[in-house]
Amino acid sequence: GLTDEMNMITFFIAGLLVHVVFFISIFDIYFTSPLVHGMKPQHLPLPPPAKRLVLFVADGLRADSLFKPEINGTVRAQYLRSVIEERGAWGISHTRVPTESRPGHVALIAGFYEDVSAVAKGWKENPVEFDSVFNESRHAWCWGSPDILPMFAKGKGLCLDHGPCPSAMVALSDVLGSSGTTLCITGASGSHVHTYTYPATMEDFASTDASKLDTWVFHEVKGFFNSAKENQTLLSILHEEQTVFFLHLLGIDTNGHAHRPMSKEYLDNIGLVDDGVAEMVSVFEEFYGNDGKTAYVFTSDHGMTNWGSHGASHLSETLTPLVVWGAGVQIAQRTFTSQTYDDNYLEGMFSKPNLSLSLWLGADIAPLISTLIGVPIPLNSVGVLPLQYLDNSQHFKAESMHANAIQILEQFKVKMKQKKETTLSFLFTPYQFLTDSKQAEFVRHARELIQIGRFDEAIDGCQALIGLALEGLAYYHTYDRFFLACSVLLGFTGWTAYVILIILKTHAGLRKPPTSRDAVSGSGLGSVFVSVGLLVVLLLLLQASPITYYIYYLLPVVVWFYVLKESWLFTDVIRSVHRLPLSKCLGYLILFAFGVELLVAGFFFRAVLTLGLMALALWPFISGLYRRAKSRTVSWVLSCLCLSVFPLLPAVGREPNTNYVWCAGALTVFLSLCYLWSSHRCLHGRDRHLFVGQVLQVALCTYVLASTHSSLQQKRGLPLFNQLVSWATLASSFVLPLLSSTRLFHRLLSILMALVGVYLLLSTGYEALFPLALSWLMFGWINMEQETMSTQGMSNRTELSSFDFTETIDLTRIRQLRLDDIRRSYFFVFFIIIAFFGTGNIASINSFDPASVYCFLTVFNPFIMGGLLMWKVLIPFVIVMCAFESIQVSTRLSSRSLFLIVLVISDLMALHFFCLVKDYGSWLDIGTSISHYVIVMSMTIFLMLLSIMTHILTSRRIVIGRKMKMHFT
Repeated sequence: GLTDEMNMITFFIAGLLVHVVFFISIFDIYFTSPLVHGMKPQHLPLPPPAKRLVLFVADGLRADSLFKPEINGTVRAQYLRSVIEERGAWGISHTRVPTESRPGHVALIAGFYEDVSAVAKGWKENPVEFDSVFNESRHAWCWGSPDILPMFAKGKGLCLDHGPCPSAMVALSDVLGSSGTTLCITGASGSHVHTYTYPATMEDFASTDASKLDTWVFHEVKGFFNSAKENQTLLSILHEEQTVFFLHLLGIDTNGHAHRPMSKEYLDNIGLVDDGVAEMVSVFEEFYGNDGKTAYVFTSDHGMTNWGSHGASHLSETLTPLVVWGAGVQIAQRTFTSQTYDDNYLEGMFSKPNLSLSLWLGADIAPLISTLIGVPIPLNSVGVLPLQYLDNSQHFKAESMHANAIQILEQFKVKMKQKKETTLSFLFTPYQFLTDSKQAEFVRHARELIQIGRFDEAIDGCQALIGLALEGLAYYHTYDRFFLACSVLLGFTGWTAYVILIILKTHAGLRKPPTSRDAVSGSGLGSVFVSVGLLVVLLLLLQASPITYYIYYLLPVVVWFYVLKESWLFTDVIRSVHRLPLSKCLGYLILFAFGVELLVAGFFFRAVLTLGLMALALWPFISGLYRRAKSRTVSWVLSCLCLSVFPLLPAVGREPNTNYVWCAGALTVFLSLCYLWSSHRCLHGRDRHLFVGQVLQVALCTYVLASTHSSLQQKRGLPLFNQLVSWATLASSFVLPLLSSTRLFHRLLSILMALVGVYLLLSTGYEALFPLALSWLMFGWINMEQETMSTQGMSNRTELSSFDFTETIDLTRIRQLRLDDIRRSYFFVFFIIIAFFGTGNIASINSFDPASVYCFLTVFNPFIMGGLLMWKVLIPFVIVMCAFESIQVSTRLSSRSLFLIVLVISDLMALHFFCLVKDYGSWLDIGTSISHYVIVMSMTIFLMLLSIMTHILTSRRIVIGRKMKMHFT
């Protein structure tokens, strides 16, 4: 009745809060900022080899695209090739996941790997304060993208002992502000970081020539130095030491997204950048009179896949080129023996003559830049100085490595101090390999070796100290991880057990009348758990733990109290086992466990979903339904087999092919017209007009998609009409279904037509056919469930087309849970996973093709583009949800019952993924399991919200139904 519905609403709200806590916990456990503050900068006691450094970052440039020669043997980047062979060093820089621009640049310039919380602030702001090479420099001059440069001009609270005087900055503003470019003179401390950015509208994937982004940078740099020659204030500042020039070149990345890395546009852009670098070197050398005090570094923030995306861990995304030359740089050594590599990707990276190749991490470049110009290594850097690139004395190398070791050791000391202060002394376990005495011994011994001239031994000792300090940093950074994970796991297990108890209590007929003995035992149990909770709070207070720790550690206490409070249910179930067929129960249990494992495996191996769909095709034959509904059985089997093809198709790496979209659009229009012709008598006037309008809208969307891609291929940009139609279609998709009839089938059809139009606009290939195949299966599922209920004498075939879902609820027709409902819930979860992974792997960033949003916008905007891509992912999910709601209505089962079973299945999957996360696994393995956990938890939270809204509406309809019944009585 109404009271039960209100109780269930309270239950689902509590469940929603619990799942939100579980969802957030994964970020507190595995994604916390590694940064600490309070370290002292480490200065080199010796003069640096360079006065200034020029950093070129070719955004999105793959290592093989630069180093590997053409098929005919010609070199793509002739100038950089000559630098490598004659006067510089080269190597491969290995970036970390996620291979995106922001974390890539932070690693290069700040020397550390940014935590995932940075994504919440986008590409333009710092979510946490951090030091960088620019911040430590005397001046940093930057040209490039408005999405990258501002984040290095907003450091705070880092006090340095240099910086131009205010009058000098006024003079700079007067001179540079008149150049007609966007100038931002803001500072990491003291306004010494100067950024020049072009308008964001220039970052257009539909641009006729994206290389103009790089041309703009080169042109502005030349204009800057020409104007400096005419201004003595600027001239004197530019001749100061410890100056960094940063040229961010975005054209290659933009052309890669728009045309793919193997395209002529991408490869030609590499040649343009190579020519530009050569020109810039001439400009710098001429301006500084060839004084031999300029160092140059050319690299990239990340690579790109063959299909024009990045973000994951493929070698084409993580391997980037590194070329260093100029003041203080060692010339690459020639080798006369072939080099061996761990993988085939590096084989043939560089043709004869054979030059030694070095492999480095992206964070190692920041210490190299700092050492070359003599500024302190960024305080938060975890990079290790690549000594092979330095052309200097062993004394200088030893002092540089010593400064690098002390700089990382300072972070370790601060981290250890923080953890020691927030942990009770008898619970604190220090990092045994680097205690206070061992730290002092390492530092003292290294300094003594340098003083007596045993530099090579000092370098080895410093490198060993760096290795231990980095391990210690990771140790203290993950110090609380095990206990937090255990607490969350305990709470999650308790919650799942509680949901199972609720199902047993409400549907298994195990309702126990309360007794005085139960009240006494419940009171005692409550006292025990209150005592445990107070003890937990006391320990957390003594350790000054953050507020979230109270939630994570107290939640299991509360959950398990309610589980043990209802523990008599387990006792009754155990007592009732002897009355049940043991073999049948055991068989169901094994089948259920196997089904959950199948769902989990589908996240890792999409082909498993194909096997699952083929198994589902046999369901009518196993259940005997085929005898009553032969035509519907044929439709069910064909739809299952049709949908089973999609998981076998490639998720990524496909080229856009609008022919599939044409086919999907034409097929949708054809089937819609057939339905309109066959059921024109059943459709009322308003429904008929709305349906015809939606059919025309789908046809228009098909044309707009093909027209847009044709226009972009011809480099004529995104037509305004197409853009307006696309956004209007997206907006109308949320409104048009509400105008349709409240008859269940008509509303489902209207929702499908609205969603298909938007999905076509977001499609680039075969995935355009996916909603049609999925909808076919969903309509077949609804009909088959109707047949299932019909065999049990509880429904008839005409209910689906005639049922008005706005009518009041007749409580006498709401039935209890049955064993067959577990199968329905499992089908629903399986179809949800099919909806998510049918055409790609949404857990991987590089599964998304930026071309999918070109009908809506082509100018780079990560949040709008990400939102559109997320809606594309959710459209199949919505289709499955609508079908599931229809089945609940048609089978006369309270929605709470099926949602409870779905909740158990999804929670078991989330627990599985949570347990798969291992600290000793690779970061890629950890990230994969976490992303799958986040997907399942997001799905569960969405279902909880939907369930709450459904129960609120149900309660209202029950009240109305009772009032009407009382009125007639």
